[in-house]
Amino acid sequence: MQALWMVLASLLFALMAVGIKFASESFGTLELVFYRGVVSLVFMAVVLRVRGVSPRTSVPWMHVWRGVIGVTALGSWFYSIGRLPLATAVTLNYMSSVWVAAFVVGGALLYGRLERQGALMGTVLLGFVGVVLTLRPTIEQHQLFAGLIGLFSGMCAALAYLQVTALGKAGEPEVRTVFYFSVSAAIAGVFAALFSGLTPWTHVKPVAAAWVIPIGILASVAQWCMTRAYSKGATLVVASMQYAGIVFAAIFSLTLFGDPIPPIGWVGIATIVASGIMATALRSRAVPSASVEVH
Repeated sequence: MQALWMVLASLLFALMAVGIKFASESFGTLELVFYRGVVSLVFMAVVLRVRGVSPRTSVPWMHVWRGVIGVTALGSWFYSIGRLPLATAVTLNYMSSVWVAAFVVGGALLYGRLERQGALMGTVLLGFVGVVLTLRPTIEQHQLFAGLIGLFSGMCAALAYLQVTALGKAGEPEVRTVFYFSVSAAIAGVFAALFSGLTPWTHVKPVAAAWVIPIGILASVAQWCMTRAYSKGATLVVASMQYAGIVFAAIFSLTLFGDPIPPIGWVGIATIVASGIMATALRSRAVPSASVEVH
């Protein structure tokens, strides 16, 4: 039953991606990171107060690193959403589980223990086969750079995943972690605005303006649902439900933006989903209490 929270979170994240797609017609990537951070910051500040959680932390530098890598992942994902078919951008970001497996395999190789990680290496290779199948039929030549940025967003999300896990082990409440990530996004957006400026609202399309606040709220509520799912449910089941977000994104991509996915593209998406689930299963055996990445 708890896994249904993950399905809801996946739907909300997909809706957030729809908002980013529409808002990208008027706003730059860094502007969207800023607005998403500010709205989420206000929302999470209210949540902290209502739940009686103090913003004081004993591990500020862990939050700083999580913020840096998380904002990089977020900005890269937003960039790819604005320039790729929605389903493709979401799928590339969901490669984070495969990237974590790749990091584990890399660590094993470094310490001469690769023979113990053969199964994980198989999921990594399978995941990248899925990437090739997904990108080849859906990305035009001029979109190749955006595809690489989308792949990079998944890698950064995996690093953020590891940092969120470390924060959980350090005893940080999930709401505080999400709050400080929102602070990081807002600060990064402010600095970006100082250099590049903000789009005048007179030049903003109404549909883009309408999504500014919902983007931040959808992200925050989705994180909340995802955290509840992972804290109460079975890790593998919840992780499997996470990939429902790709299905939702594919439906929105087709119905709202007219981006059909060829059969070989669906094969690639299914391959990535399968590799991600297998990587999560193998990882869960080694680290049963593993946490979850927060977008």
